[in-house]
Amino acid sequence: MRLGGRIAVITGVGSGMGRAMAVRFSGEGAKVVGLEWNEGTLTETAEMLRAAGGEFLGVQGNVAAQADVQRLVESAAGKYGRIDVLCNNAGVMDLNQGVAELDDAVWERVMGINVNGPMYATRLVVPMMVAQGGGSIVNTASVAGLHGGAAGVAYTVSKHALIGLTRSTAWMYATKGVRCNAIAAGAVETNIMQSVDMSHMDAPGSARTGAYTGIIPGLLKAEDIASLALFLASDEAVKINGAVIAADAGWTAA
Repeated sequence: MRLGGRIAVITGVGSGMGRAMAVRFSGEGAKVVGLEWNEGTLTETAEMLRAAGGEFLGVQGNVAAQADVQRLVESAAGKYGRIDVLCNNAGVMDLNQGVAELDDAVWERVMGINVNGPMYATRLVVPMMVAQGGGSIVNTASVAGLHGGAAGVAYTVSKHALIGLTRSTAWMYATKGVRCNAIAAGAVETNIMQSVDMSHMDAPGSARTGAYTGIIPGLLKAEDIASLALFLASDEAVKINGAVIAADAGWTAA
């Protein structure tokens, strides 16, 4: 098994890519510790993994809340004594607002979940990984972290920031056995749009992003992203560090 006996912490395990990662990692022998704000979907994921013979510890909380992230990491470390893999996956969309239309609440929510949460988790986990001789961090970024047309300014800035966190972490701890890579996900069939009120989407901004999203060559499934995350988490990617890998059906090739 590619992750046999390893401890994997994953955020946003209640649905979509986070749940797919939890299922795939568990199937490859990992013991999964997952954070999810929605208690109902967290329970569903737990039941799914345990029914398949996996070991899962669920923590209900908000990744944007530093105390909840600390509770997640302490729960994993307290039960297992180590963390081998961290997947910063939880994320939310914005309202396709440009900077002139942006309101503070959208900015703070998106940055809190998409940037602060991964930073909190990474900051706590890296010292543990260094002490144990290594580990792998996988960040779920987006093509919006590479280009400017896929979303509004809040989401776009957040994913650029997450790529910056990825590269800085990879460089700073490369000699300590800690790897950090990012997946620049394209259009994936998930329920992420449920994280926003569609009735409040900015119409002019949506028209502009539509010009970019209109050239999407194909949709991915959550399992496609989970497969790449599994590779990056495993020893097969032992020399891959600081990479930002597009999984987008060729979207960014345009």
